[in-house]
Amino acid sequence: MEIAALGLDVGRKRIGVAGCDGTGLIAFGITTIHRKSFPDDVAQLRQLVQERQINTLIVGLPYSMDGSIGTQAKHIQKFARAIAAELQLPVIYVDERLTSFQAEQMLQAEGISPSRHKELIDRKAAAIILQQWLDEQREQATKSE
Repeated sequence: MEIAALGLDVGRKRIGVAGCDGTGLIAFGITTIHRKSFPDDVAQLRQLVQERQINTLIVGLPYSMDGSIGTQAKHIQKFARAIAAELQLPVIYVDERLTSFQAEQMLQAEGISPSRHKELIDRKAAAIILQQWLDEQREQATKSE
């Protein structure tokens, strides 16, 4: 089954974007979008969606540690719904509570300073978000066989 999903780590200033191979095994960072305006964000995402023939948006949602949806998560949901409507794609949310932290840990392990590479953290976080979803899809497919 061909998987064409885009992982998004949505922040106030930047959106980390990740894609995956057609088999849905591996997620990887593609780019970081510097947010200027909603129409500009949509235009940049639309280009990626067309280039990669995307059919699903996977958006990281920062749940509070107690599992509730706080103010930041509500902003992200509102943005994701608007983007999904513009691009006419379904949006799926993934719990991203610790993805930025995980991304920073990965960079430190590679000897890269996280403080100077915010864009790289955003892309890596988006890849972690997408990878979580891909792994869940694979698990469900295995269980239903």
